[in-house]
Amino acid sequence: MTSIAVKTADLLRVDLNARLPFKYGIVTMVQVPHVFLRVQVETPAGLFTGVAADHLPPKWFTKDPTRDVASEIEDMLAVVTHAATAATKIRAFTPFRFWLELKTVQAEWGAKHGHPPLLAQFGTSLVERALLEALARSQATTLRGLLHNGSLGMELGEVHPELRGVDAAGLLPSSPPESIVCRHTVGMVDPLFEAEIGAEARLNDGLPQSLEASIDVYGLRHFKLKIDGNHPDAALGRLKAILGLIGPRAGRDYAFTVDGNESFSTAGAFRDFWSRVEADPVLQPALSHLLFVEQPLARAVALDAARADLGDWPARPPIIIDESDAEPADLRRALELGYAGTSHKNCKGIFKGVAHACLIRRRNLAGPARLLHSGEDLCNVGPVALPQDLAAQAVLGITSVERNGHHYFAGLSPWPVEIQEAMLAAHPDLYGRSARGWPTLRVERGLISTRSVLAAPFGVGAELPLECIPGVWTHLA
Repeated sequence: MTSIAVKTADLLRVDLNARLPFKYGIVTMVQVPHVFLRVQVETPAGLFTGVAADHLPPKWFTKDPTRDVASEIEDMLAVVTHAATAATKIRAFTPFRFWLELKTVQAEWGAKHGHPPLLAQFGTSLVERALLEALARSQATTLRGLLHNGSLGMELGEVHPELRGVDAAGLLPSSPPESIVCRHTVGMVDPLFEAEIGAEARLNDGLPQSLEASIDVYGLRHFKLKIDGNHPDAALGRLKAILGLIGPRAGRDYAFTVDGNESFSTAGAFRDFWSRVEADPVLQPALSHLLFVEQPLARAVALDAARADLGDWPARPPIIIDESDAEPADLRRALELGYAGTSHKNCKGIFKGVAHACLIRRRNLAGPARLLHSGEDLCNVGPVALPQDLAAQAVLGITSVERNGHHYFAGLSPWPVEIQEAMLAAHPDLYGRSARGWPTLRVERGLISTRSVLAAPFGVGAELPLECIPGVWTHLA
C-alpha cells in the first residue's frame, strides 16, 4: 500500500441540550458540546473524506472536582485541535503506522501540557475514526472489511507484545452480530416510576421518561446501574429500589452491571460495600443476574498494586476497568491485579480496542479464565458517533452494550431535516420516525439492529451535509 496522509481537517462545534439531566458521577449533564471532525485523506485511490464525532463530556476524562466545566471543555477542544493539526504533518505507509506515529506525537504533547493520556488520546481517537471512514470509502468496503483484508497493516504486537505475529482477523468474529442488547443506563437522578414524575417535570416529547416506562416501551432486559460509593447507604437503597423494579418487570433473563464511577477511594472500601450488598436479603438473590462491576476504584488507586491487588479477594465479583484504561499496557496491568477485563468506547481508540479484543480472546482460548470486553457509552448520539460506535462494538464481537444517548437526548431532533432524512434513508433498521416527526433510535425487544451500520463504510451510511448544521466551524489545517 502506498502512503496515506491527511490533507485537511475541519471541526464543527454544536451545543446540545439534554432532555433529561444525566448524573453519572460528580457532575450532572444538562448541556454538552458535540463536535464533528471532518478530514480529507489522500489514499492510493485518491482523495476521500471521513467524519468522526463525539460529545465533550465534562468530568470523565479528568474527574477533578476543583476544575470548572468550561476549562475542561477547552482542554478537550485543545487535544482534538492538536491531534488533527499534527495528523496533517504525518505520512505513513499503513493506517496502523499512521495511528502509532500520531499517538506518539500526541502523548509527548499531552505530557508537556499536563494532559493525562486518557484525555490526550481522545484527540487521536477522533482523527483515527475519521481516517478509518475515509479509508473504507476509498476501498468501497466496511470497517470489518478493513480489519479482515489486511489493508490496515495491524501490528498487534506493538500494542500487546504477546500478540506479536498474530493476525487480528483470526481472533475477531468472522460474522459480527446483527443486533446488540441495549444495556440501559439508570442515572443517579433518573426517575424510576411514572408516579415519581410531577406535572412540572413531565416531558411532552413522546419518549419514555421513567425506568418503568422505558422497560415497557423498549422491552429492556439489560441495565447499567450507577452508584455513588461516597454515600454507601444511599447507594444500597438505590440498588434495592432499582432491582426491585427490574426483577418483576424485565423478565427472568434480565441482567445488570454496576458502575462505581471511581467513587471508592480504596479497595477495602469497595470490598466492605460489596459485603453489604451480598448480605442484603433483597440484593443477594439478584446477584445471579450480575454481569460485572465497572471501575469502582478511583483511577489514582485502581492500578496501584500496593492498594488495589484483588488477588486476596477470591470471592470478588467480576470487576473491569474503564477510566483506568488510558494506555495500552493498562489492560495487562489490570489483569495481573485480578480485574476481569476492560470496556470499549470509541473515544479510547479503535486500534487499541481491536488489540484489547484480540488479547482477551486469545487468553480466553488459552485458559480457563473468562475475561470480559464490555461495551460502554458516553451518551453517544447520531448522526455519526452512535452508528460508528455500534459498528465498532459489533466488529469486536461485543453483544451487550450500554446505550443511553437516545434516553438523555431526543433522537435526531437537534439536527436539520436534511440530516434526519439522510439517516432515515440510510438506516431504516436503526432509526424510525417518532410521533413528533423526528427520527429516534429503534430499540425493540431490548435489541438494537447493527445491520445497516455494519454495511456502511464505518457506521455512517450517508455522506452527510454537515454545512447545514448551525454551529461554529474551525478550519484546523
